[in-house]
Amino acid sequence: MEFIAPSNSPEKPPENLTLESTLKDMAVLNFQIEASSLAKDVARLFQSHPLLPGVILTVNGDFLGMISRRRFMERMSRPYGVDIFACRPIMALYQIAQTDILILPGVALIVMAAQRAVQRPPEQLYEPIVVQLAPQVYRLLDVHQVLVALSQIHQQATWYISELYYNLSVTQSELEAANSQLKTANSELYRLANSDGLTQVANRRCFNQYLEKTWQELGEQTAEISLILCDIDFFKKYNDTYGHQAGDACLQQVAQAIVDAVKNSAGEVSEEALVARYGGEEFAVILPRTSPEIAVAIGEQIRVWVKKLEIENINSAVSACVTLSLGVASTVPGLEISKKDLIAAADRSLYQAKDAGRDRVHFCLANF
Repeated sequence: MEFIAPSNSPEKPPENLTLESTLKDMAVLNFQIEASSLAKDVARLFQSHPLLPGVILTVNGDFLGMISRRRFMERMSRPYGVDIFACRPIMALYQIAQTDILILPGVALIVMAAQRAVQRPPEQLYEPIVVQLAPQVYRLLDVHQVLVALSQIHQQATWYISELYYNLSVTQSELEAANSQLKTANSELYRLANSDGLTQVANRRCFNQYLEKTWQELGEQTAEISLILCDIDFFKKYNDTYGHQAGDACLQQVAQAIVDAVKNSAGEVSEEALVARYGGEEFAVILPRTSPEIAVAIGEQIRVWVKKLEIENINSAVSACVTLSLGVASTVPGLEISKKDLIAAADRSLYQAKDAGRDRVHFCLANF
C-alpha cells in the first residue's frame, strides 16, 4: 500500500488562482493501493484519513481504477458486507461497485473540471476526480476542492475590479483592462455553464432553456418546430471494447459531425438551430421554423456524416463503424400541446428507429 501526503491541505485550495489555473495547481492526493490488498486494509486507511475521498487501485503499479469512500462504505455497510468483503482483495468489491470514473489531464482548466464534475449523474456527483499528471501517474482530487477553487477564481476577478474602482490613482487604461478581465471572466463562466465540457456543444441545461424560449416565440408566431434525438448505437459495447478515453474521443467526433451536418444544411435550416448533448451518448437538435420533411432530411444528413467518420466499432451488430439512430418529431406550439409532448414524440421515434434495426432515421406522427 502506498501513500504520499500532498504538500497542500485538501481543504484549503492554493491562493491567487486565475481563469488559466489548471488541476496541476490544486492539492492533489496520492493514495494508491494494489488491487490485491484486502478490503479491511482499505477500511483502516479510510478510518485513519477521514477526509480521504477515495483510493486509486493499481495492478503491479499500473493504474486500474478508483473506488470512492462513498461507494466503499455503501457496500461494506450492507447486510453481511463486512463478512463478504473484509478478507477478500479490494478488487472483488471494486468489480461489483465499479462506476464511470471522471479522468482529466493535469493541464485541464479548473473551471472546465468543475463543469465536467457537476454535469455527471446525481449518483456520481460526489465521486472524486482522477487527475492524470503524466503517463501512469494518477492522483485524486475531491470535487469539493474544485468547487471551492472555482468560487475563489470568480471572487478574485470581482475583487480585482472593485479595488481598481476605489483606487483614486487608477489610470483609465488600467480600469479598461480590469473591466475587460471581468467581462472575459463572466463570459467564460456563462459559456461553461451552458456548454458540455467534453463535446463543447450546448449542455442539457442550455437545451431546456432554449426550448422554453423558442417554444414561446414560435407559439406566438404559429410557426413549426422540429426536434431530433440522436443516439450512438451500441455505445456501451464501444466503451467496453476500446475504453473510456476512446469513448470520450468518439463523443467529441460525433458531436462535431452533427454540428457540421446541421450547418451545411444550407437554405434548409436557419441559424437558430441548436445542437446539444442530451445525455451520455445522446444528442438533440432543436430546429425552429423547420417542417417535418426538412427535419427528416437533416436527420439523414447527420446519420450519413457520422457514418462517414468510419470510427471502428467491431462489436456493433449493425455496422463495422459507429452509427446513429435518430428520432424526429415536429409540431406547432399551442395551448393543447407542451414541450414534453414534443420530446416524448421524438423519443418514441428514436426507439422505433432502434426497433427497426438502428442506423436509421424515423419520424413519428405523434398523436398529441
